[in-house]
Amino acid sequence: MVGPDILALDFDGVVCDGLREYFQSAWKAYVEVFKPRDLTPPEGLAERFYPLRPVVETGWEMPLVLYGLLGGVSEQTILAGWPELVPELLAQAGVEKAPLAEAMDGVRDRWIQADLADWLSYQRFYPGVIDRLGQAIAAGVELVIISTKEGRFIQQLLAQGGVALPADRILGKEVKRPKYETLRQIKTAHPSAALWFVEDRVKALRSVQQQPDLGEIKLFLADWGYNTQSDRALVSPGSGFQGLTLAQFCGPFETWVAGGR
Repeated sequence: MVGPDILALDFDGVVCDGLREYFQSAWKAYVEVFKPRDLTPPEGLAERFYPLRPVVETGWEMPLVLYGLLGGVSEQTILAGWPELVPELLAQAGVEKAPLAEAMDGVRDRWIQADLADWLSYQRFYPGVIDRLGQAIAAGVELVIISTKEGRFIQQLLAQGGVALPADRILGKEVKRPKYETLRQIKTAHPSAALWFVEDRVKALRSVQQQPDLGEIKLFLADWGYNTQSDRALVSPGSGFQGLTLAQFCGPFETWVAGGR
């Protein structure tokens, strides 16, 4: 039977869609740093921001994306050359990344402390994913979450969805190590297990590929997550990772590897 013994999943962009929370936090941080006259986001700004989430490497960049959009930078320009735009926008705004990072962290910390339930409510599961996790667990697959989100929040969100995953199966921000290192520890502890890893960021998958001892891990790019069309176009027979649609993810493991996409 085709399938993993251990299924390792990224959380945001694979299991959970946090776009609404990202925008709310980014807007509040934008207001804090850039001090616009109007404290209410312009109509349609969120819808322009959502497709740009894939360009963001770290959270402090999100309010800078809003600064760019509101300053007249087109979505196409941001998608095509965000890394080059970042220093230009920082210089134009006269800010450094540290205040942006502090603002994002502060906004989230205050929100979580004031009303954790409200913060959690701004995040949703992708359709069908929770049911699929339950099916995998019921079939004896060991499920592990590897994420840069704090493990305690992941555990609470999963519990709300009806998935009771032990804390030691949720390796979040607090473990303070790269995802490939976490995968290495899992592989070392279970050397004969078939280990599959689903991630929505090409950079993270490639960092795993660069580890010679992790070559047996089957890698998948979740095409419903925070990636762009150009990211998805990198999937090929020689890329070392397979593309995975949400429909495939929610189906039998056999469909994940059908055709070797």
